[in-house]
Amino acid sequence: MPETLETTAAATDATLLDRTATAVRTAGTALRERFGEVTRYQTREELMHALAANDDTALDILRPRLTSLRPHAGWVEDELDGGALPPGEWWVVDPAEGNINHLHALPEWAVTATLVRDNQPVLTAVHLPMTGETYTALTGAGAHLDGRPLNIAPTTDLGLSIVATSQARPDEDEEVLRRVGSSITAMLSDALVVRTAVPATLHLLNVAAGRIDAFWQFAGARADLLPGTLLVTEAGGQISDTQGRPWTPQSESFLATAPGIHTQAVATLTR
Repeated sequence: MPETLETTAAATDATLLDRTATAVRTAGTALRERFGEVTRYQTREELMHALAANDDTALDILRPRLTSLRPHAGWVEDELDGGALPPGEWWVVDPAEGNINHLHALPEWAVTATLVRDNQPVLTAVHLPMTGETYTALTGAGAHLDGRPLNIAPTTDLGLSIVATSQARPDEDEEVLRRVGSSITAMLSDALVVRTAVPATLHLLNVAAGRIDAFWQFAGARADLLPGTLLVTEAGGQISDTQGRPWTPQSESFLATAPGIHTQAVATLTR
């Protein structure tokens, strides 16, 4: 079969994904070596210093490796940034997703790297150093856990569903906090179980793997939503804002669900 531009591009992106996965695994190993005792801090300044030390450890590995893979791609410096990116390719990286958990000797943290092309995630690699798992997704080629395909849950009843939400960032706007609180109350009434924890990416991995049925969040940043967005979509899930409209990085809310409960979840979150 003759090779076309499309198949060549797909092969190139697949190779790029493999190398990206290697990079996040290497950075994850470095962060795991720093994991153990609870990091104590007395001030916000001490906390920010400890968070930055973890970030720098991973970025010292990720940045040169990913830059060498795509020298002309831009680089998102702040994992809390949101909104649309300029045209072209960008690396959206969270060097320590769930960094606060790492500092508190909790195992729920990851290293993520996502290549965005003209504001669409093309490929993503998420490594969980404490379990050794690596989740990957490539546009049009599915989502995988260590090479095994991921599939969304077949759930059709919100009342039998496990759902989850997350805090987008510290010091959130008071109106956003009220929306978070009321949405949790609504889901406690309509869903079977509600999980609330950070980081968002780990909940989205679970949606993609069919372990939980929905995740929602108000506000949010590119780095904590784009990896999971691609994983969930490629696993067969549905992405929107909480009102059921198409989601973009500029949206004020986010919802990822098994398709069978999407309408029910929207109804709960908008009443």
